[in-house]
Amino acid sequence: MTKAIAYLRVSTQAQGKSGLGIEAQRDAIARFTQTEGIEIIATFEEHETGKGSDALDRRPQLAAALAAARKAKCPVIVSKLDRLSRDVHFISGLMAQRVPFIVAELGADADPFMLHLYAALAEKERSLIAERTRVALAAKKAQGVQLGNRTNLADAQAKGAQTNAEKASAFAAKVLPIIDSIPGSLNAKAKELNARGIPTATGNGAWTAKAVQRVMHRAA
Repeated sequence: MTKAIAYLRVSTQAQGKSGLGIEAQRDAIARFTQTEGIEIIATFEEHETGKGSDALDRRPQLAAALAAARKAKCPVIVSKLDRLSRDVHFISGLMAQRVPFIVAELGADADPFMLHLYAALAEKERSLIAERTRVALAAKKAQGVQLGNRTNLADAQAKGAQTNAEKASAFAAKVLPIIDSIPGSLNAKAKELNARGIPTATGNGAWTAKAVQRVMHRAA
């Protein structure tokens, strides 16, 4: 029986906590693998956003799934292509990982060219929707309609700051055990984190002594 790694993703923490979408993906993959005679040997589940060209850095479970698939010399299965990304550049980056992907929705015979094609179509559709929205809002504004709810701006900003603080605290709690396990100075810890490929809170740039210190203080 062919072996494979399953990867599931929801794009917000709220969806992750509620299970919204995850079970549907799990069921779709289960039906597909049963039909195709594929054995799932490991499942990786992500509750993070996949936006941006550096999304792989911010999706450690996808990176782990790729590593497991390389080790087992088997493909990664997702229920739909958008569980990887709708971004053609990101899809191309995944193809460069030299790990085959199977999209249950597209069938077992969908080759990398087809995956690129479907990703390009999805990206174009997203661009057209954004443009139509921009034109519609511009027309409303020209008619004198006030856009947005400015009375709640302060509340929205406060909630945004609270959300960012909660994310930073969660990240610090997750990374602190790794930092504590590394002996030496802050500079030594930062160097080792970079060597291990541990992403920073933003997923951009490299670890510095100051960044390590901030994480330690926040976790404390």
